[in-house]
Amino acid sequence: MTPQVTSKHPKMGTTIFSVMSALAAETGAVNLGQGFPDFECDPHLVDQVTQAMKEGLNQYPPMPGAAPLREAVSQKIEALYGRHYDPQSEITVTAGATQAILTTMLAVVHPGDEVIVLEPCYDCYVPNIEMAGGIVVRVPLTPGTFRPDFVKIQAAITPKTRAILINSPHNPSGMVWRHEDMLKLQDILAPTQVLLISDEVYEHMVYAPLKHHSASSYAGLAARAFVVSSFGKTYHVTGWKVGTVAAPASLTAEFRKVHQFNVFTVNTPVQHALARYMQNPRPYLDLPQFYQRKRDLFRDGLSKTNFKMLPGEGTYFQCVDISELSVPEKNLGESQFCQWLTREIGVAAIPMSAFYGDGFDQNVIRFCFAKQDSTLQSALARLAKL
Repeated sequence: MTPQVTSKHPKMGTTIFSVMSALAAETGAVNLGQGFPDFECDPHLVDQVTQAMKEGLNQYPPMPGAAPLREAVSQKIEALYGRHYDPQSEITVTAGATQAILTTMLAVVHPGDEVIVLEPCYDCYVPNIEMAGGIVVRVPLTPGTFRPDFVKIQAAITPKTRAILINSPHNPSGMVWRHEDMLKLQDILAPTQVLLISDEVYEHMVYAPLKHHSASSYAGLAARAFVVSSFGKTYHVTGWKVGTVAAPASLTAEFRKVHQFNVFTVNTPVQHALARYMQNPRPYLDLPQFYQRKRDLFRDGLSKTNFKMLPGEGTYFQCVDISELSVPEKNLGESQFCQWLTREIGVAAIPMSAFYGDGFDQNVIRFCFAKQDSTLQSALARLAKL
């Protein structure tokens, strides 16, 4: 008989992304739920991986990551955001951003420490904090705009606060933090010992006239921050699961203590391929224009429906309010509406309520437009019924 196990995490279930993707596959719906492209990456990047393998770069790289990749990341951050991180002691290559965030929590959060998250938030944040023994402190972003509420953020900070986790551009809403937001956060944290985890995986998906403001650009934030980014989002290779963490040397040392016994290190040929590919900055510099065109195509199609579009400032997500639709199913609530939309209309989306601990329902759902134009057109043709 298989021994009985008392779950350490009885409240953790299957993610909403897995649920909706499975439903989309079952029903043949166009999947605009889970955030991954349905188009290929640059073939030259794949060629670089093949070349690295042929060159025999197939054994363990150094624990913090292949040196050429850490150097390339350091150069990129300095060029874009004006801060130098030592590639030897302040840049670590991770198995995606999710591993980076979990490792950060395990490295710095002690049992009973409080960690502030701003809801709605990506679904791995809360479980990561809880797995580290931390206490989640939920602070709501402003409903409707999803702007940070600094009065509530400041009020949430206590002597037990170990860290605050921010995300800009923001998943799921697409909201982008402004320069003045970063300055305000810097002022609030200045007299504290609170650490900052800045999730910046969508850093290259910010649409004109806005721009990305990295925590690494602000001395008072960078000194206390783990800055997380992702190659998967930037280069259309989400399945490669390769990310980075930039942090001051003392924080990186603690991070690596956990990292070395967590994944130890990351896929060698892919790291070398990414390092070589990064020598040309055009792919990430041109990414905002690439996705802005897709966003505009999708928004133009949605404008012919009764969906009320929220601003699409960044990421590859578009949120819409369903309250003005003419169908009675709009009153089912976000989660049930998304299941109905998938089964009956043939388009999968994600309910915003899935990103709140209490399932807060505000009649908003999220679509992903990181898709081929033909996929978006097919989805829009189905959504035109609404």
